[in-house]
Amino acid sequence: MTNVFDDPRITAVGLLYEVHAGLSARFAAQLEEHDLSVVEFEVITRLARSPGNQLRMTDLAAQTSLSTSGVTRVVDRMERDGLLTRRACPNDRRSSYAVVTASGMQRLDETLPGHLRIIEQWFTGQLDPEALAALLDGLRRVRDAVHPGATAGSTDQDIAAADDSDPA
Repeated sequence: MTNVFDDPRITAVGLLYEVHAGLSARFAAQLEEHDLSVVEFEVITRLARSPGNQLRMTDLAAQTSLSTSGVTRVVDRMERDGLLTRRACPNDRRSSYAVVTASGMQRLDETLPGHLRIIEQWFTGQLDPEALAALLDGLRRVRDAVHPGATAGSTDQDIAAADDSDPA
């Protein structure tokens, strides 16, 4: 009789949770030094990595773990802090873009060196290049299966399609 808790599937998910918890604690402490929450950092990073440093609000919600109303609240707060602004979608009055401001990019630039040090020390630096490449490949496959909207609006073609959409 095999112990169900020795199942490698349970071990894999357990390890994923443990790694996430350990990294999250380190990230939260470092981000707090820059007056950013983990969610605010995720939002500003996703926007900064997108064409034009912007995403439609619906795409931002699809890419994050936030609901549409959650994204609205975070963007409202970050807009009050001068880190983001909203821009109307030119062809769809129902949509708007969240856009990183110069102040937001400056805050991100100040935050990233410490963030990258943590990533290198506690995550990627623990793996040789081949193991890292395999991990990235595996994580992308799993991400695409469980969260297919994770890259919504992140290419120039996605933005053009959104801008050309029929508002009717």
